[in-house]
Amino acid sequence: MDLKKEFGSVIKAKRNQLGLSQEALAERADLHRTYVTDIERGTRNLTLESISKLARALGVTLSELFRSVDAAGAETADTASATEVTGAVDLLLVEDSSKDVELTLEGFKRAKMTNRVHVARDGAEALDFLFCQGKYRNRITELPPSAVLLDLNLPKLDGLEVLRRIKAEERTRGIKVVVLSSSRRDDHIREAMRLGAAGYIVKPVDFQNFSEVTPKLDFWWTLLRPNLVSETYAGQNH
Repeated sequence: MDLKKEFGSVIKAKRNQLGLSQEALAERADLHRTYVTDIERGTRNLTLESISKLARALGVTLSELFRSVDAAGAETADTASATEVTGAVDLLLVEDSSKDVELTLEGFKRAKMTNRVHVARDGAEALDFLFCQGKYRNRITELPPSAVLLDLNLPKLDGLEVLRRIKAEERTRGIKVVVLSSSRRDDHIREAMRLGAAGYIVKPVDFQNFSEVTPKLDFWWTLLRPNLVSETYAGQNH
């Protein structure tokens, strides 16, 4: 469970129940508007003081607020597999090598990164996921991933063709794509950059080399407290 995101969802839901705008809640809680916005997005590290202020502003006790967060987390865990197919993810990893997938996810896990990751095993599946077709037809089209890690050597449809189609469609053109290659001298990298890739990573992918390109991606990191690491990645597609 990603506590920051769950907490943000609960705050937003309770604010909406009271008919309050973010600005009104911020004023009640004596917090800055952007602080409340970041909390609801799940991107802000919380202090006990700010949690207490929000609870008072929403007219609930701290225990009631935390119970709501626990209930939301339980519901998220119960629907994790469905969310992977129909809901939002932060990062789409397109990679056919099981070993490279395992190394990438393990590297993210060691870094305590808990952004929602979905894995597509070939180019055709990647396009189905992005365009909400085939087995992903029930996915919400308005929930594209924040970024795509795209291997260039893929079965069924190669990475360059996937990139071309992403950039050819208005609804996916804005998705930031980082291409993966086994060599810096790969001629395909130059073609990918010409087609609109935001950057490239030489495999294997890990948290460090991915973090080097994220300034170009508008990507929000979600990091988990060490004692909760074992609870993450349970619903991800390995």
